[in-house]
Amino acid sequence: QFSGLLGTVYRRGNLCFTRDGNGLVSPVGNRISLFDLKNNKCETLPLATRHNITCVGLSPDGNFAILIDEEGAALLVSLIGKSVIHQFHFHKPVHSVCFSPDGKKFVITKDNIVLMYHAPGRKREFNAFVLDKTYYGPYDETTCIDWTDDSKCFAVGSKDMSTWVFGAERWANLIYYSLGGHKDAIVACFFEENSLDLYTISQDGALCVWQCDTELDGLKPMPPKGEAKEKKEKDDDEDCFEEPRCEEIHGKDNPNEKETKEIREKVKYSRVAKHFFNKEGDFNNLTSAAYHKKTHLLVTGFASGIFHLHELPDFNLIHSLSISDQRISSISINCTGDWIAFGCSGLGQLLVWEWQSESYVLKQQGHFNSMVSVAYSPDGQYIVTGGDDGKVKVWNTSSSFCFVTFTEHSSGVTAVAFTSSGYVILSASLDGTVRAFDLHRYRNFRTFTSPRPTQFSCLAVDSSGEIVSAGSQDSFEIFIWSMQSGRLLDVLSGHEGPISSLSFNPVKCVLASASWDKTVKLWDMLDSWRTKETLMLNSDVLVVAFRPDGKELAVASLNGQITFWDHENAVQTGSIEGRHDLQMGRKELDKITAKQSAKGKSFTTLCYSADGQSILAGGLSKFVCIYNIKEQILMKKFEISCNFSLDAMEEYLDRRKMTEFGSMALIDEGTGDEDGVAIPLPGVKRGDMSARHFKPEIRVSCLQFSPTGRSWAATTTEGLLIYSLDSGLMFDPFELDVDVTPSNIRKMLHQKEYTVAIVMAFRLNEKKLIQEVIETIPSNEVDVICSALPDLYVEKLLEFLASAFETSCHLEFYLIWAHKLLMLHGQKLKTRSEKLLPVLQFLQKSIQRHFDDVSKLCEWNIYNIKYALAISQQRGMKR
Repeated sequence: QFSGLLGTVYRRGNLCFTRDGNGLVSPVGNRISLFDLKNNKCETLPLATRHNITCVGLSPDGNFAILIDEEGAALLVSLIGKSVIHQFHFHKPVHSVCFSPDGKKFVITKDNIVLMYHAPGRKREFNAFVLDKTYYGPYDETTCIDWTDDSKCFAVGSKDMSTWVFGAERWANLIYYSLGGHKDAIVACFFEENSLDLYTISQDGALCVWQCDTELDGLKPMPPKGEAKEKKEKDDDEDCFEEPRCEEIHGKDNPNEKETKEIREKVKYSRVAKHFFNKEGDFNNLTSAAYHKKTHLLVTGFASGIFHLHELPDFNLIHSLSISDQRISSISINCTGDWIAFGCSGLGQLLVWEWQSESYVLKQQGHFNSMVSVAYSPDGQYIVTGGDDGKVKVWNTSSSFCFVTFTEHSSGVTAVAFTSSGYVILSASLDGTVRAFDLHRYRNFRTFTSPRPTQFSCLAVDSSGEIVSAGSQDSFEIFIWSMQSGRLLDVLSGHEGPISSLSFNPVKCVLASASWDKTVKLWDMLDSWRTKETLMLNSDVLVVAFRPDGKELAVASLNGQITFWDHENAVQTGSIEGRHDLQMGRKELDKITAKQSAKGKSFTTLCYSADGQSILAGGLSKFVCIYNIKEQILMKKFEISCNFSLDAMEEYLDRRKMTEFGSMALIDEGTGDEDGVAIPLPGVKRGDMSARHFKPEIRVSCLQFSPTGRSWAATTTEGLLIYSLDSGLMFDPFELDVDVTPSNIRKMLHQKEYTVAIVMAFRLNEKKLIQEVIETIPSNEVDVICSALPDLYVEKLLEFLASAFETSCHLEFYLIWAHKLLMLHGQKLKTRSEKLLPVLQFLQKSIQRHFDDVSKLCEWNIYNIKYALAISQQRGMKR
């Protein structure tokens, strides 16, 4: 099942802090990620919209969120259950959404109208979105919303340079009020705390301060229609029977006094101040703003990547800082006013800044261009990715955060790999270098180059980590270097086409190289790098991969076939016709159908599962296929994305997008919009007037199975997607008998028959019951039970311990279990090491993660104790 999204932290849309101020909701394409800033973790919800999300609205209690995509389709999501509750379509693109502070209403803006809906309650409803009122007023698109603290009124900004104040209920003295005074589109409007006073900010960097002559308590409810009619008739009757006074006849009193009195009672605004943020011209437009009412803190972001902090209403500049060279798309302030979140869609940056200490709480950036390659560390704890932007990033699988970025490459990275030690990362690039990075000191300690400049398309490192090989795209050669000395050992020639893939045998020192010349060559690294064998295929070879035990070789070719070889005897053992399983989509400009275009497609990436029984395959498609190698059948197809904002997602031609002049995709409109991916001219840093946009095409560029066997990762157009086993929802009994029931298991526990109870629990194979049994057993009995446990259940217990380590707080107790099992059954487990390797690596990953956390905590405690002792000694010396 979908587990998480790495490599992308922000795309477009508005950022929202959670109710407690410790979490941040960030839209990532057609999904949303929740960043836990206190515990330093990130989670992507397992739900998706049909297009990229443009606006997010959080309910005041923090239980619900409304996600609206660029087509106007909305999802009501429970943040507690992490599931979709209701779906709705507004039929037009929505610019902003905002809940009222009391949580009873929410307002959305689309085109030039404002719609107010009843917010969904806690009870189950047939229709969660019920339209309450529709407001008209602005002549152009509406841009922003803000509510008063008591939910009585809200303000809406528009591109027609006006701001409108509307009553959420029927008020006698405020139906609507229009405010002008700006010379550009309104970016944001904010009410003052517990007041109708208003701040409006426009795109040209102007701030208007509006003062209202009425307090919030001064808003008078509109009398019911019947009462108003009776009162009017009564007033008319009184006027008819009243005798005219002499003052009225002589004209001393104003005949319109009644109307003037009514006008005086209406709410009135007056502009008391106007301030300007910058005088730098149009290229530094104000793009986003946020206001914290309690601290009177105003944060404004600009197109040049600069932001300002001001104190209102005096407009005192507190701080100014440049955080990016792209426009700041979204700003949000948490409830305490300490943390400010910034989102930059141009580079995919997400920053959380603590303005008082002037330090970063969170600083993350994904690959702003395509992500090309991925590799797992040997213990499965880290993932390294390489992208077309020339960056190599290392991600933590448990926190989903990038903790180091290497930027030494000057061109796109084509392949990345970990060495067997797990502390060295290798990357190949089109800039003609292969670089080695040290994860201890976070530096590039070795650079491998070729005698003649060449572009490297693939990379492989042997199981010892001593031999590094890279394939050339233009000279058709394979280069071999020594990791220890950095010297070029040999150049392997023999291929007659570009080298597309390299793979080392995990057991023997044999290198397999695939090329477009329709051959796979096997090179013996120990025998003067001679060609050991050449495998001939019917089509260009795209990718080659060894099975984890090194006894089988999988090859994917251009004709869509996956063939399996016994490379020792150069015999083909099987093949899979995978061309029809790719199920290609149709691009917007394609002249042929998706079915026809799929005939020429093939798999471009292969990966064996950790146990070697299955193989993953992906390519220029939204599907990843997993095949059973022995049966040679398709087991499952994973749909990577349902995002129609990407190209090649449609299966059929959409007639609505066709005109008499051709496809609407040919029309180059909205070059300044944020849709698609911006490609600036080379060397342009800011203020690029020639930015081009394109619609990214869905594809899977690389697949990797985790060494633990619990998850696999795919680098796609969406980002780095991770799929993992969710064992908590699966009932998988093992050797089940009639007598094996939860009540009998608890009965055995009560009778202190611990070995019988644990065997019965594993037969029933229910995770919570196994946990209950193991945690009931006293720690002094662990040694006896481990020695009496049948060999069949040792592996199952190790696997359970590895998964329990991920969530349990009983570290010492589970460590005792793991230690006793490995000490007593180590020799037997060693004979089945190939089969048990994923389980042992899963256990190692869990223990290593806890070791890192606890060691940091211990070091911090030691530092604090030493500091306290030093302070006490210093005070004692002074006395």
